[in-house]
Amino acid sequence: MKFKDLQVSEFSKNANTYGSYNIIQKKVAQKLIGMVCENPKRILDLGSGAGEIYKQIDWNIKEFIAVDLSPRMCELHPKSKNIKIINQNYEDGELYKTLSKDKKFDYVLSSASLQWSANLKKVVERFSEISNNCAVSIFCDGTFKTIYEKSKLKIFLPSYKEVINIFSKFYKINYKREFYKLYFDDNISKFRYIKRSGVSGGKRKLGYKETKKLIETYPLDYLEFEVLYITGAKCTRSF
Repeated sequence: MKFKDLQVSEFSKNANTYGSYNIIQKKVAQKLIGMVCENPKRILDLGSGAGEIYKQIDWNIKEFIAVDLSPRMCELHPKSKNIKIINQNYEDGELYKTLSKDKKFDYVLSSASLQWSANLKKVVERFSEISNNCAVSIFCDGTFKTIYEKSKLKIFLPSYKEVINIFSKFYKINYKREFYKLYFDDNISKFRYIKRSGVSGGKRKLGYKETKKLIETYPLDYLEFEVLYITGAKCTRSF
């Protein structure tokens, strides 16, 4: 059974008020943790960043393994005796070979990271072998939709149908789609947010003139985000 496919049309907060460029990621991580029905004790966080997932957890954890490719993000992640931080690409097959030597994880979590995967199917396949449960949030191709339409750039984010299809191969899933609007006072602030927030994944294909024109002509007072939330459990069969 699936969550209702729900569109939430407003997220009317001004980024300048927060003084932070990861407001969306924080909100997404908070909502994702709210979808974890149990209090798992042994957790693997893929693409952990500066620790937004860990910061949202309000129950006791026996072991939390955080994996991130960025050394800087690993430095910023909270530290504790029950936290192990691995500076490695979550697409590296050797990572899962190492992790599989120990007992399985109660949950694999990932917030606002898996959309950058070059081979999402392989990543999900690998972590499904070491955990019967997962909860993830993924930015999908409705993010920055108007920017891509006006600039004619190729959309590099996955479609929600594509992601659902992949996860369904390895887990029995529930999902929810949500759309957010993040408002700004001017267009320059919007594009500064894109650059500094990390939501764009470092993708930059417009030249200076094209970027300037897009800033001048962007018609909306907000940026668009599409987020797919998925919870998954392994299917079991009775004989």
